[in-house]
Amino acid sequence: MMKSSRHPVRLFAVMLVLVSLTAKANNLVTASGLKCEYLVNPMGIEAQHPRFTWHLADSRAMARQTAWQLLISTDSLDWKKTLVWQTPKSPGSNNLVTYSGKALQPFTKYYWRVNTWDKDGVLTTSPTASFETGMMNPSNWKGAWISDVSEVSVKPAGQFRKQFEAPKKIRSARAYIAVAGLYELYINGARIGTQRLDPMYTRFDRRTLYVTHDVTDQLKTGQNAIGVLLGNGWYNHQSTAVWNFHRAPWRARPAFCLDLRITYDDGTVETITSGKDWKTSFSPVVFNSIYTAEHHDTRLAQPGWNTANFDDSKWKSVIYRAAPSNNIVAQVLHPVRAVEEVPAHSVNKISDTVYVFDLARNIAGVSRLKLQGPAGTIVKLKHAEQIYPNGRADLSNIDVHYRPTDDKDPFQTDIFILSGNGEETFMPHFNYKGFQYVEVTSDKPITLSKESLTGYFMHSDVPPIGTVKSSNPTIDKIWSATNNAYLSNLFGYPTDCPQREKNGWTGDAQIAIETGLYSFDGITVYEKWLADHRDEQQPNGVLPSIIPTGGWGYEWGNGPDWTSTIAIIPWNIYLFYGDTKLLADCYDNIKKYVDHIDELYPGGLTTWGLGDWVPVKSKSPVEFTSTAYYYADALILSKAAGLLGRKVDQQKYQALAEKIRKAFNDKFLNRQTAQYGSGLQTEMSVALYWGLVPDELNARVAANLAKRVELDNFHLDVGLLGTKAILNALSANGYADVAYKLAAQETFPSWGWWIKNGATTLYENWDINAKSDLSRNHIMFGEIGGWLYKGIAGIKPDEAVPGFRNIILEPHFVDGLTFFEATHDGPHGKITAAWQKEAGSINWTITIPANSTATLVLQLEKGQQLYEQGKAITGAAGPVRSTGHRANGKATYFAQAGTYHFVIR
Repeated sequence: MMKSSRHPVRLFAVMLVLVSLTAKANNLVTASGLKCEYLVNPMGIEAQHPRFTWHLADSRAMARQTAWQLLISTDSLDWKKTLVWQTPKSPGSNNLVTYSGKALQPFTKYYWRVNTWDKDGVLTTSPTASFETGMMNPSNWKGAWISDVSEVSVKPAGQFRKQFEAPKKIRSARAYIAVAGLYELYINGARIGTQRLDPMYTRFDRRTLYVTHDVTDQLKTGQNAIGVLLGNGWYNHQSTAVWNFHRAPWRARPAFCLDLRITYDDGTVETITSGKDWKTSFSPVVFNSIYTAEHHDTRLAQPGWNTANFDDSKWKSVIYRAAPSNNIVAQVLHPVRAVEEVPAHSVNKISDTVYVFDLARNIAGVSRLKLQGPAGTIVKLKHAEQIYPNGRADLSNIDVHYRPTDDKDPFQTDIFILSGNGEETFMPHFNYKGFQYVEVTSDKPITLSKESLTGYFMHSDVPPIGTVKSSNPTIDKIWSATNNAYLSNLFGYPTDCPQREKNGWTGDAQIAIETGLYSFDGITVYEKWLADHRDEQQPNGVLPSIIPTGGWGYEWGNGPDWTSTIAIIPWNIYLFYGDTKLLADCYDNIKKYVDHIDELYPGGLTTWGLGDWVPVKSKSPVEFTSTAYYYADALILSKAAGLLGRKVDQQKYQALAEKIRKAFNDKFLNRQTAQYGSGLQTEMSVALYWGLVPDELNARVAANLAKRVELDNFHLDVGLLGTKAILNALSANGYADVAYKLAAQETFPSWGWWIKNGATTLYENWDINAKSDLSRNHIMFGEIGGWLYKGIAGIKPDEAVPGFRNIILEPHFVDGLTFFEATHDGPHGKITAAWQKEAGSINWTITIPANSTATLVLQLEKGQQLYEQGKAITGAAGPVRSTGHRANGKATYFAQAGTYHFVIR
């Protein structure tokens, strides 16, 4: 352990910078991007076998790692004496290693680094990274579960405090807090962390999360105070809506358990715990609902309540509570944060008591208001996605599912009562909304300016890892709107919309999985959400349509087209990260799910599902789309069985997939005309995309799909399930130009139509004037974001060599674009694919990161060739060579790591 007790993180950061600068100065090649459990230097992990990843920072041509060795220690300054695990020097390019040393100990900081040998056999050692274990075992908890009252109907949020003395100099301190509900933690008056809405939403009675905080810098020798503010979240849902969360089986007044573990300079350890010696009082947060809003009465504030000098003689004692579940586990994922500050673009003063602010973009999050006014002034902040012609906020498109029992809990409307003590600031603690406009009304005149209100874009703070740029501004805006909609619907689980529902709709999430993974490092969120799936699955394999759920969704909305998330998401995580853990964790669940469908529908066709949700005009049969997803599930299960060494299952489910495929084609395929069903866009594209079309008919079916799109005047005629398939089915089967015409359309119905009408996120309905289903921040039509990487730039994972260890680069130089560029930071580093059209030729630049290779697939016109540095690429040895294989007019090449500037002419 480092001896600079109070500031080890700062010293550690300085050391990393020095190592990095030294490496750069000496042109050293080293491992970079070190992560444990896909997080940088995580705290509070509980995995007995954590995963370690890195990539090789080597931009040279043909760069690769020829060998590696991982070392883990408990002291970053004395590796030899404190070595915990050291792998042998292992040949190869592996950069995903699972710990298999002796049992990790709780409350322990471990340091790790990796030795790598480059293509020349030169050894370099990476900078040192760390990870820190949490409880590791429930028996290590010392605190008690406490709350303030037992009644669920009590409105004010509870605040809790404890004062204690730290008698000696402090080396380090960690706060471990498990919460049923939401919390904010304070030490000596300072709020701890930048996270919001912690802990993440789970099926509380089956799995409860705890969070670890480093509070070393906030504690001091002598008197200290801990403060906890509790919010309802989804645990004590008080608003009434159609999903009946107010009747959830876990519902209770929020409670928490806390251990504050202090290590003193002399090595002794003291744990301050939650218990009967804590005091509690109601807070100024007089109402809070994750679904609607928050109400705050500043007159009730008790300044200093979370400091050591506060007089809590009038506060009451806490009560003990049963733990919400027997499964208290660490929260190990990127947290929700207020990631971006969005200043108001304009304000419309309607009167001296009514102001309407416009952020000029749709976001998920909260607003912060600063103002002055007389004590008792009631201020309401109504958050909306649209406004009436008179300029007032209009909630009619998003309050459809709200079922209020009275007028005390208005939808998306914060209420703030002023104390009259100068300028006051309001920003909710335990809520978020979807909005572009904020209507501020008051019962007394107030003066506001454009600077009075600021929006905060909140979402899971997943690192961005992809970019798209093109010569078409509409395409760029569609990509941006897709990302904004994706992030607006990521709060520790993927949701459908941030305003009217906030539900974890499975169908929306399976549609958007590739869109998310191309642009954001989201594995930690998806691993958490698939654990929610496992918590919610019935013994017979049935999953609900929204996850987590309080019970709603087992009887409506589920079925293969929606709840195939149990198979499709782990499979995509495997493709993008090359990691089989999530597939392994979910294997039995996928199997139960597929077996249940097989039991219900032994003929291979299933009618269980919602179908092509919110179509333009034509609705494909549910039996068609659900059977396609059933086939996909069975095929993924077979492949997963093969990867996990379950050969009997592999053969069994391969046979089931073939049975489904045959039944599907026997029912829906006209072999003479090469048409599926009625020949609708969804029918033709779904069959192609999910691989149900017989090989010998693939070209004819694709041609028929292209003709159908042309008959529809190159406009969409699909719903949710069709949007997943249609662009991919066209571009992967020789009709990328047709796909691009669809994608770039700017008249109804199209993504571009939304953009031309001011959209900054994606909508729920193609018709912007629809009478229902018109949320203006939905991700369900978001596959286009992923398709831009696949169908235009051509960046695709290789199923045979996943995790972008081998990259498929199959660009499409479509009519209508003169330039396109996409980048994706995969497990081995940044992949770049950019093309530019010039007179008679195409310039194509690609970057293949170290430790990766690529298969280049080009649709060359007659007489065209691929050149680099003026020389045609042949089959001769070198970093890029032709494989000599041409199929369907496609030329293929093999390329090793490096940056290449090609010309096609």
